[in-house]
Amino acid sequence: MWLLMMNIIDKYFSDLTAEQKTQFAALEDLYADWNAKINLISRKDIAHLYEKHILHSLGIAQVIRFTAGSKVLDVGTGGGFPGIPLAILFPEAQFVLLDSIGKKVKVAENVAQSIGLKNVECRHARVEEEMRKFDFVVSRAVMPLPDLAKITKKNIDKKQRNALPNGILCLKGGDLKAELAPFKNQVVEYALSDYFEEEFFETKKVIYLLIY
Repeated sequence: MWLLMMNIIDKYFSDLTAEQKTQFAALEDLYADWNAKINLISRKDIAHLYEKHILHSLGIAQVIRFTAGSKVLDVGTGGGFPGIPLAILFPEAQFVLLDSIGKKVKVAENVAQSIGLKNVECRHARVEEEMRKFDFVVSRAVMPLPDLAKITKKNIDKKQRNALPNGILCLKGGDLKAELAPFKNQVVEYALSDYFEEEFFETKKVIYLLIY
């Protein structure tokens, strides 16, 4: 079963190392086990883990390839999305996975340790408590973008090391006109349907907000 689901990752990311393939393949059993205990993901969605959670998280990688040494803060990571798939894909970047719900952080931490990720730190805290600087903040529909920008602007480093200037990268869906209106020329929408052909991605987007 996992081989079938892994095909969707190979389809778009064909240059994975053997270690990365092993790490991605291990996620199915790990999340299925944890989901039976905590119900992180709906029962309907757990069967589509690779499409609706892992590949969706990797939508950010269609917009940017994090350079070695990049620092990324995943706000409201839940069980580790988008942070864990991105950390697998970019082993030379550093990821802090942050959530205010302790049991979810425990899942993300266990998954990261189980697959041998060395570039992930999991933190149980509110984002207001995180004072370190990062190249990018990433999130998956954790809150409206104006709210996220307000509480994470302090965390965005001014020094640029990637092709894309530092800022916020959010995975969102639906009509975002009102939510993005305050930002005018600061924001860019990337339709994931331009990168992934599955029906699930028809309304899904990566939103990039330039902070400086």
